[in-house]
Amino acid sequence: MELFYRKYGEGVPMIIVHGLYGASDNWVSIAKVLSAGFEVFLIDQRNHGQSPHSKEHNYRLMVDDLYEFVENQNLDKAVLMGHSMGGKTVMHFAKEYPERVEALIVLDIAPKSYVELSKKASIHHYLILNAMRSIDFSKITNRKDVEIRLSEKIDDERIRLFLLKNIYRNKNNKFSWRLNVEALYQNIDEIMNGELLPPEEPITGFPVLFIRGADSNYILDEDIEKIHEIFPYAELKTIENAGHWLHAEQPEKLLKIIHEFLS
Repeated sequence: MELFYRKYGEGVPMIIVHGLYGASDNWVSIAKVLSAGFEVFLIDQRNHGQSPHSKEHNYRLMVDDLYEFVENQNLDKAVLMGHSMGGKTVMHFAKEYPERVEALIVLDIAPKSYVELSKKASIHHYLILNAMRSIDFSKITNRKDVEIRLSEKIDDERIRLFLLKNIYRNKNNKFSWRLNVEALYQNIDEIMNGELLPPEEPITGFPVLFIRGADSNYILDEDIEKIHEIFPYAELKTIENAGHWLHAEQPEKLLKIIHEFLS
């Protein structure tokens, strides 16, 4: 699948891969800072942003999409950075194609399944996706209408505002979701799983950094052992006063850690 992308700067190639419900435009401010020393590519993963839609959505396909992108851009190697679902994508890519990775940065996700954690969450993904599926855009005249309807099922304003970034006017000038909501709903267990099994030989050919938010429960202390089974020399940094969306909550701290790691 040919993915939509944005490009900034010149230098060592870096590809940033967004998470679930996200898109490349969530990362523009980060990319512009990093573009001082890197050629930064921001991609939209399948069923997100301006990339094509598909009924299928799993990590095997997202890795294939990323490999096709690397090939189309004639990149020998690249620094890969991924957040959440995007972090799973770049981890699986690094396991499959280690020779194409210059360095790996994984943001607030571990190589484990999150199916059970998602089911226990106060606002789980089935609830979010069902709320999005319930929007009848034929009755929508502005974005505020969407927020009001989402608020009936999603209490967290931050999540609602994040989802609203996916609203656009289609070719018929009608409001719609950029996300392929139905495909994400049908494949959400696949997305939340994506467990990375240890390879026969640990991955050691490039530097690896995991960054977590101190207020997030996505990377626990007990996950460090599993991380090191796969990436034995991986570093782990924690950003205080940050949750899962650390790039939005603490961008300066995140950039400082990234620069220190890559320098």
